Amino acid sequence: MNKKSIAKLVSLALTICILIVVSLKSSSSNKDYALLKDITIEVGQGDNTIVHGKTISVSSVWYENSFSPELGKSFTGFKEKLGFKESQNNYFRVNTLGYLGKYQFGRTTLEVIGINDTQHFLNTPELQEKAFIANAERNKWVLRRDIKRFVGKRINGILVTESGILAAAHLAGPGGVKKYLRSYGSNGFKDAYGTSIGSYMKRFQGYDTTRIIANKRAKVSINA
Repeated sequence: MNKKSIAKLVSLALTICILIVVSLKSSSSNKDYALLKDITIEVGQGDNTIVHGKTISVSSVWYENSFSPELGKSFTGFKEKLGFKESQNNYFRVNTLGYLGKYQFGRTTLEVIGINDTQHFLNTPELQEKAFIANAERNKWVLRRDIKRFVGKRINGILVTESGILAAAHLAGPGGVKKYLRSYGSNGFKDAYGTSIGSYMKRFQGYDTTRIIANKRAKVSINA
C-alpha cells in the first residue's frame, strides 16, 4: 500500500471518529449524562484535595449539563450548582476531611443509603449521581413536616424554600436543618470550612425539586 492510500485511510478514520462524537453528543442532549468507554483520567491536585495515585481508570461520565446559569432554576441546575459548590463538579475529589466525590459525601451517609465500598463510589460517577438522588429522597422524607411548615416563611431574612432546605440538609444533615428551622435560625450550624445552613438556604432557594420524592428507605445499587 502506497503513502497516498495510507493517508486516505487515516483521513477516513478521523472523519468517522468525528461523526461518532457528534452523534453521541446529539443523542444525549436531553439527558443528564452519557456513558462513554473506560478511559484513564489524569487527576490533578486541587484545593483541599487528597489524590491517591496519579491516574484512575473509570467508566467515565461525560456531563452535557455541567453547571451553567443557562440551566436556570431547573432540577439539573440545582444539583449541578450544588456539585459545583461542593467540589467544582470534580467526581474524584477527596477533601482534607475525607469527604468524597462531586457532592462530597461522608462515609456514614453513604452507608445509610447502601454504599460501603468508597473506592468504587469515588471511581464511578454514575453511582455518585444515584447517591445524590437517594440521599435527597431520604432527607426529604425526614424533613417532610418541616418543609410543609416552613416553606414560604423567612428566617434571618432568608426566604425558606424546599430546594434551600434540601441543599442545607446535604450540608448539615436533616437533623441539623430541623434544629435550625425549629429554632428560627438561632440554633445554627457551620461546617469545618465555615459554611452555614443559612448560606445554603439562600444560595439554593427557589429551584425545582419536585422530582425528589420523599422516601424513607431510599437506597442505591452499587452496580452502577
